Amino acid sequence: MAAPQIPNLNTLRRAPGHAPGRARGGPSSSNNEEYEAAKDKIIQQTDQDASVSRLSAVQLGYLDDPFADLFVVGQSQRRFPIINRGTYVRTTAIDNLVHRFLSVSPSQKQIISLGAGSDTRFFRLISHSPSFPPFLYHELDFPSNTAQKIATITRSSVLRDLIPGEPTTSEDLTSLSSPTYNIRPLDLRTLDPTSSTSPPVIQHIDVLLPTLLISECCLIYLLPHLADAAATYFTRTFFPASTPFGLILYEPINPNTPFGRVMVSNLAARGIVLQTLKKYGSLEAQKERLRVYGFDGGREARTVDNLWEGEVNQDEKERVAGLEMVDEVEEWRLLAGHYCVAWGWRDGDGEAKDKGVWEGWREETGK
Repeated sequence: MAAPQIPNLNTLRRAPGHAPGRARGGPSSSNNEEYEAAKDKIIQQTDQDASVSRLSAVQLGYLDDPFADLFVVGQSQRRFPIINRGTYVRTTAIDNLVHRFLSVSPSQKQIISLGAGSDTRFFRLISHSPSFPPFLYHELDFPSNTAQKIATITRSSVLRDLIPGEPTTSEDLTSLSSPTYNIRPLDLRTLDPTSSTSPPVIQHIDVLLPTLLISECCLIYLLPHLADAAATYFTRTFFPASTPFGLILYEPINPNTPFGRVMVSNLAARGIVLQTLKKYGSLEAQKERLRVYGFDGGREARTVDNLWEGEVNQDEKERVAGLEMVDEVEEWRLLAGHYCVAWGWRDGDGEAKDKGVWEGWREETGK
């Protein structure tokens, strides 16, 4: 589940109302499984929202991504200028953190992307691989999303040729394995330690490598205790404390403002419930969350507006501003103030060669 489209401002201006044809009340016990499956499908489909938004930003020149069009199903759609700018800021902010993680020290590293869907980050990174030390990349998502992505890769020689080695797929075509890049079907709810079943085995992850976990609007769809369980499964159970470990989150915040209430209402009308938004609805709550997860090396959280104002240099601002006219600056700032990127890390107590893994993040956090 890659990050969904930033909500349409025309939709957000509409007063909260009733979704046409939307049934009232919860499901009966007889069709509860069908109801839950339908809710899961809605969340899984947000991946295409993200792909369309990315392609819109690419086609207009905000972002350089030669792989974006390969993952869009159907026709491309031009998003509103403030949505394109939001996609640009989110993407470049996360890319900056990922690049700093990979490039600061020469040791091999590892990235795990939760709810990756049709995200193109691995292909963008590997196409610039001479710039980075060796790395492993893992993507985890619902089986329907991993199957769709693997099918896209299988059809595209451009994508296949970028994967080192000879990738293999499982019989059901939901899993892909290679020496560098792995796609695995996984329902993150199965990582709940209170479950009666043991968590599934996630193959080919090296628990000794410095590791970065990425969640772009993924954990927010889980009930708070399940989101926390999934994150701490990686930080406390799966990986030893000696492994340097970091986390990047991209999520909406500020649900209790007038704008936030309308945003939540309109997403709910589409069947999209942001489960952790109430618990982690501010920058301070996001930073405290990272502390509780065990990231004692450092923590930071900034709104998309903060990132645009403070991280994008003036020349780049002028370039982006020249792509499209954003004549509703107040609405842009309002929208951008309701999304954030948060990150945190722990140094681990392993070998000295790994101690510099987060120096780039320390520099970024100290700005």
